[in-house]
Amino acid sequence: MARQVLGRALVTAKWLSEAVQAGRVGPNLRILDVSWYPPQERNARQEFKERHIPGASFFDIEECRDQSSPYDFMLPSESHFADYVGRLGVSNDTHVVVYDGDNLGTFYAPRAWWMFRTFGHKEVSVLNGGFKNWVKEGHPVTAEISQPAPAVFKARLNTVLLKTFEEMIQNVGSLRFQVVDSRPEGRFRGIELDQGLESGHIPGAVNIPFHSFLTETGHEKSIEEIQEIFCQKNVDLSKPLVATCRKGVTACHIALAAYLCGKRDVAVYDGSWSEWFHRAPPRYKVSELKRNKA
Repeated sequence: MARQVLGRALVTAKWLSEAVQAGRVGPNLRILDVSWYPPQERNARQEFKERHIPGASFFDIEECRDQSSPYDFMLPSESHFADYVGRLGVSNDTHVVVYDGDNLGTFYAPRAWWMFRTFGHKEVSVLNGGFKNWVKEGHPVTAEISQPAPAVFKARLNTVLLKTFEEMIQNVGSLRFQVVDSRPEGRFRGIELDQGLESGHIPGAVNIPFHSFLTETGHEKSIEEIQEIFCQKNVDLSKPLVATCRKGVTACHIALAAYLCGKRDVAVYDGSWSEWFHRAPPRYKVSELKRNKA
């Protein structure tokens, strides 16, 4: 069972390269570059124009989000998502492969993978190792921009995969589900700033930095290694689990890692620390720095 799950959630560069060279990119297979970088560091759209996987389209996470929210990258509405991916040639029958160009190998791709699943799409995979390893392995790249024919996508929000602020607040008292925070340890503990924001964590949360699931090359670790990571942190994959981070992005690495182990129902707290910091009562923000000052 684990191998079948692995095959659907991840595809190898070799598999995708063979699909590209066989001319299979089209209505039944779409490739999306979902890269995003801080504007002062890199320009994702410009890099896509200069070099990308043949047949890929650019999925702009800045456009496909709730523009009215004060928090970064919150999920868009069903209609917004359906319209956006439909214009990229994605229908409900399309196998979607997502990747990004982050230096780690994978950063934003699991977020897009989770978004598709949260809007009811089943056939979506992450390119294992990302664009970094695609290039390293010598697979083809192009500057040619493809124009996919628009498709009809019907989105249906799967609330099982999504947690709201209110549900997270309730859980502090009820502990109905486990919470795993994917941020670096210093930010989780509250001893270093998080992009200018005071850091800390939700009471009861466990810290597993998202890069723990990646090898040095930027590929996903084996299922056995991933299971051991969860086990060492006393996270029980047979029980309800919610992932959180700074803005709902690297939390999706937790969801992907658990999915590879056969757990398909990990929810993501979309607002994550960005929302929690601004809305939760002070007693619900655990910080070693504040405790030491006190």
